[in-house]
Amino acid sequence: MSHVVMQSGAVPRYNATERVVHWAVAITFILLAASGLALFHPAFWFLTGLLGGGTWTRILHPFIGIVMFVAFAWMALRYWKDNVIRSYDREWGKRLGDVINNRDDGLPEIDKYNLGQKQLFWAMVITMVLLLLSGIVLWRDTVMAFPVTVVRISAVVHAASAFVLMVGIIVHIYSAIFWVKGSLRAMTRGDVSHGWAKHHHPLWYRRVTGNK
Repeated sequence: MSHVVMQSGAVPRYNATERVVHWAVAITFILLAASGLALFHPAFWFLTGLLGGGTWTRILHPFIGIVMFVAFAWMALRYWKDNVIRSYDREWGKRLGDVINNRDDGLPEIDKYNLGQKQLFWAMVITMVLLLLSGIVLWRDTVMAFPVTVVRISAVVHAASAFVLMVGIIVHIYSAIFWVKGSLRAMTRGDVSHGWAKHHHPLWYRRVTGNK
């Protein structure tokens, strides 16, 4: 690994399979967010055009949701160990003001993901499960005849979980594109620069390069 990293002039971060699955989750999320908003409120009904109209939106929305859940489940199983919150993450979180203001001197060294990324990961795990379970109730209600109370609770849970997920993803996109510049490269090319890795994730950098 060290030899490959030094020869390439970059640090591998995600392989091709990981990037394909990530973009599958991203694309299905966009389709689900748009179609979900369209089904949620008439003001967003025009978004049904993305899936071919109202009828197709109602048909495809749950199936796309299953695709997103399966793809994310693959990611969750692959990355959960990297997202366990450690003591240095909590110390890093206490210095969040310094992080936001780019005062990096003396910050605790972190591994592959920072505290914010880890919190988003676990929020996604929870919301994805809630969206799946509540979505199944809403989807199959006419077939399985769930109690009215269960359907109503599921509708609220589904909407609330979708809102939390959308806010989290918006923050994630902003961070990757505008705040921590160089992050998007990891999901397009699969690697990051040595400077980026050493600056933002020094523990991970030393681990993957063998550079002590």
